[in-house]
Amino acid sequence: MISRTSHLPLVALAGRHGERTAVVDAQGSFTYNDLLDASSRVAAALLSGRENLDEERVAFLVTPGFAWVAVQWGIWRAGGVVVPLPLNSPRSELEYFIDDSKASTLVYDAPAETALAPIAADRGIRALSCDQVLAGEPAELPDIASERRAMILYTSGTTSRPKGVVATHANITAQIMSLVEAWEWSADDRIVLFLPLHHVHGIINVVSCALWSGATCEMMPRFDANTVWDRIASGGVTLFMAVPTIYVKLIAAWDAASPERRAALSKACAKLRLMVSGSAALPVSTLERWKEISGHTLLERYGMTEIGMALSNPLRGERVPGSVGKPLPRVEVQLVGENGELVAPGTPGEIEVRGPSVFAEYWGKPDATRDAFREGWFRTGDTAIIENGVYRILGRTNIDILKTGGHKVSALEIEEALREHPAVAECAVVGIPDPEWGERVAAAVVLKGDDALDLQSLRAWARELLAPHKLPSRLLVLDALPRNAMGKTVKPAIAALLQAADGGEPGV
Repeated sequence: MISRTSHLPLVALAGRHGERTAVVDAQGSFTYNDLLDASSRVAAALLSGRENLDEERVAFLVTPGFAWVAVQWGIWRAGGVVVPLPLNSPRSELEYFIDDSKASTLVYDAPAETALAPIAADRGIRALSCDQVLAGEPAELPDIASERRAMILYTSGTTSRPKGVVATHANITAQIMSLVEAWEWSADDRIVLFLPLHHVHGIINVVSCALWSGATCEMMPRFDANTVWDRIASGGVTLFMAVPTIYVKLIAAWDAASPERRAALSKACAKLRLMVSGSAALPVSTLERWKEISGHTLLERYGMTEIGMALSNPLRGERVPGSVGKPLPRVEVQLVGENGELVAPGTPGEIEVRGPSVFAEYWGKPDATRDAFREGWFRTGDTAIIENGVYRILGRTNIDILKTGGHKVSALEIEEALREHPAVAECAVVGIPDPEWGERVAAAVVLKGDDALDLQSLRAWARELLAPHKLPSRLLVLDALPRNAMGKTVKPAIAALLQAADGGEPGV
């Protein structure tokens, strides 16, 4: 008989849920007991007679589904540190994550074998298939202290190579508990997962919160708008979490449907108890359109790899469009100026966060870890302002806060205004270095259909919404904005495109 006991809170709680359905994937339905048994087998296979992996890193590339969770839990139960690898990554990126984390073992399913097996062979790293680890024999498993390292997730790396963000088991537990309390997760919940499983959004907010609560997580290998709409329409789903680009795609699919199907989809959507948007700024126009379709005011929240979630609009109560609400339970947040001083109410400042959910370190980078904190507070690099008691994100301090002609302006504020233009489908605003102004406000836009737009007409139109120093003086029309796996626009890439195009059209 395989041991189902564990001192890890997430795993220990699963024992209470027994025969409830934990995961549904393309292979079928799996109970919490199935998950406990499978993860115990994985742990035994990884240990291979040893008592403890002692924080060895185990990198894995597995299609989202029951096996993914079993491998993650199995690594934890063996005393290892999980390093989830992103699907569809080029070999060079996989090699970087594996080499940087100094992974001692690679685990992969059949679709990932051709990607990982050669990397393992070149480095002499132990490589195990999902079939091998899931066939492990029962073994005594170690007790794992909450202070032990549990997971390394790699950040986007917009200005340098990605850094490995290390979370302990205690950090992960705190992140989960905060959201379970704030969003009132229960065993009656059912959620659909289609988000990447190498980010906090999918791993913590969806999968881990669901399994902590005894809920059911339906895991899809990839996102497809019509498939997701079909699942919502069939009933049973109670929560939904996505990034803004997903909502845009769902809106497009709804618009393309017949009137009868639209009515059925909207009716089904209205039955969900909560719909959340995060990982990127949500345009107010998208929020309003989604409310027209679904009846839901999307709950916006704020977080990042290093802190989990920190701010959230309320589950019950008014949700302010364009804001990210207030601090979550057991999370401390403050806004500070350039010298670390607390800013006055109504004044923009950098977000700093403190609490048990904040990460432990950047893997192998003590200097970067030290520089990321100020007197125990994590410096997020994001700028916000408190308006009427709630936080509104103004953008990344070094990317979205432009300094032009002595003025500090928010790129996100300008983007929100430009989206109101009838020809603009999407846009991103960046600062371009300028010897006279410090930075020029530059906009990259994606247009609707066959519409056309030039800088002079855009500036003339925008004067009704923006102060003169906020008007774009550079314009570049693109077929699509460069984005990362979570749907965030990659602003350094946009800035490079604008500069390569000689700054677009000259300003006035």
